[in-house]
Amino acid sequence: MNQFDNFEEYEEPVLYDQENDHFQEDVTFLQKWAAKVTGPIIDLACGTGRATIPLAQEGYSLIGVDIHNGMLTHAKRKTENTNLSIEWIEQDCTKLQLGVKSPFIYMVGNSFQHFLTNEAQDQLLQSVYKHLEKEGIFIFGTRFPSPDELLQPSTEEYWRSYKDETGKTVDVYTISNYDTMQQVQHYITIRRQKADSGKTMDEKKTNIKLRYVFPQEMDRLLKGIGFEIVGVYKDWNETPLTPNSHQMIYVCRKAAD
Repeated sequence: MNQFDNFEEYEEPVLYDQENDHFQEDVTFLQKWAAKVTGPIIDLACGTGRATIPLAQEGYSLIGVDIHNGMLTHAKRKTENTNLSIEWIEQDCTKLQLGVKSPFIYMVGNSFQHFLTNEAQDQLLQSVYKHLEKEGIFIFGTRFPSPDELLQPSTEEYWRSYKDETGKTVDVYTISNYDTMQQVQHYITIRRQKADSGKTMDEKKTNIKLRYVFPQEMDRLLKGIGFEIVGVYKDWNETPLTPNSHQMIYVCRKAAD
């Protein structure tokens, strides 16, 4: 298993934006940390620039990195007629060669879960560590491995609905199966576009695999790489982590060399 085979959810960048652009809580949190540093900020697994572009609009210099050409191409298209200070780079985040060190690197959108093996997680974090300045900050989020999250029924479950670009309602359903040996959740997402009559006009299924990490496991993983954990939160409002959390937000600092 690896992130290269995990792209079905990202094959339509416009759809991705439509479903995700409204989420900005993490951007507000990142802006607070961006204000504390000087120098280029690196957005890893930046996708279409959901978090990259708002930070650049605040005057910060950004490097957006992603391995998915289609998502990155769409990000470039969105900013081609602007004067924003963003450099878009297509690279594997486990093998970064950016030629620069940053005081602040982040990875949002639960992208950490795309690194499915212990080896991939180690390579990612080592790559981040190498590109951070002394005492630089790394912020990332990942879903909390609660029983409700992992032990979802393997039958089709309704998730949410939204209006697409044509004004049609799209109902979204998921089917999940958790592999306890690999700590990987296998998701099938089903999107059904509805006519005004309520009849299904179109249906699309995508697959994605997401790795879950438990808090004690994450603590040892980060400290083993050399990070100091500055804070762990259940949301982007800095609420302390609790057993009923849905997310884990980590703020880490590179130890002094």
